[in-house]
Amino acid sequence: MNHEWIKMALILGLLSCVGPFAIDMYLPALPVMAESFGAPVEAVQYTLMSFFIAFGVCQLFYGPASDMFGRKPPLYFGLILFALASIGCAFAPTIEWLIALRFVQGVGAAAVMSIPRAIIRDRYTGTKATRLMTTVMLVISISPMLAPLAGSALIGPFGWQSVFVAVTLATILSLLLAGFGLPETLQPADRVPFRFGAMWRAFRTLFCDPGYMGLTLIGGLGMASFFVFLSTSSFLYTEYYGLTSTQFSLAFALNALGFFTASQFAATLGERFGSVSVVRWAVTGFAVSASAMCALIAAGFDSFALLVAMLLLSNSFLGLVVPTSMVLSLDDHGPIAGTAAALGGALQMLTGAVAIVLSSLVFDGTPLPLVASIAICALLALGLSLLTLRRSAAVLVQS
Repeated sequence: MNHEWIKMALILGLLSCVGPFAIDMYLPALPVMAESFGAPVEAVQYTLMSFFIAFGVCQLFYGPASDMFGRKPPLYFGLILFALASIGCAFAPTIEWLIALRFVQGVGAAAVMSIPRAIIRDRYTGTKATRLMTTVMLVISISPMLAPLAGSALIGPFGWQSVFVAVTLATILSLLLAGFGLPETLQPADRVPFRFGAMWRAFRTLFCDPGYMGLTLIGGLGMASFFVFLSTSSFLYTEYYGLTSTQFSLAFALNALGFFTASQFAATLGERFGSVSVVRWAVTGFAVSASAMCALIAAGFDSFALLVAMLLLSNSFLGLVVPTSMVLSLDDHGPIAGTAAALGGALQMLTGAVAIVLSSLVFDGTPLPLVASIAICALLALGLSLLTLRRSAAVLVQS
């Protein structure tokens, strides 16, 4: 890895951390905020929901905008909007104001979800892109490991408002790094003119491409299984298995570590066996391990150690599936990489949101609904991979 490669990976990774940090640091503050505002828990949860809605949907606008105006102007807009909304959140007088400002915060955060993917595609394709994507994901991995603990450390002495102050400072740092350290990767000659027809044609091209849609949804189903884990693990680990908050954080970090450690081997395996083969075999491993985990829990082998070990294994396979499928989905769409990255991110967020809603309807505080939901996501991803990769193997780029 040369100096330029490392610099870009660090900058893109830190930019991509903005959105996750706004979620992960914020979670420990929810009970305190409910007490502070005198609001019911449901109202405080709406602040999280409003962020996710904006975070997912607004990627559809940043992608085309980055294809039309270059990568950096929309990135600047998103970061500045996010910082201003974060300041507003810290001084929100009522829960209603906080819900609205969290929505605005999500609008800004959407920029740093989709545009870094397009920047990677501007510079690299194939396994080189996969290697950079996985390096960026390694930087992102600090969020689920450290952000909840950092949020808890701030909330105690300084109150829940300090979380938003810290996020604002991190955003200002990201803005400076983007301004002085990140080059513009889409030159004026390669930009798409601002025409609604052109944007509509780009979306139509993507929706009509079975390879793109299949790979996007394979990654989306993988992410959906992880979203289900995020939404239920705290209740399951602390209430069912009796873990303390610190023990929960460590167990949570262990599963995240499996995902991000495995992702670092995606590019190397892609170079040796081909990216299509990596996705095919990793999805198969994900489906087999998730199904085995579900079968063991259903058979009565209710052990916390077993659950953590099986989640670690299945999440490790996900670490190979997600970055490789992301890169493959963009390979054939260089001229509209921003739009393709944005649509992919939005579809994956929507898939995850649907999975959370459906799993919450059957969650009863025991591990079985969680592992069954993960197994269903894995089996659907396997079926989709069999259709998509067999149909697209002849045209997908293998490096």
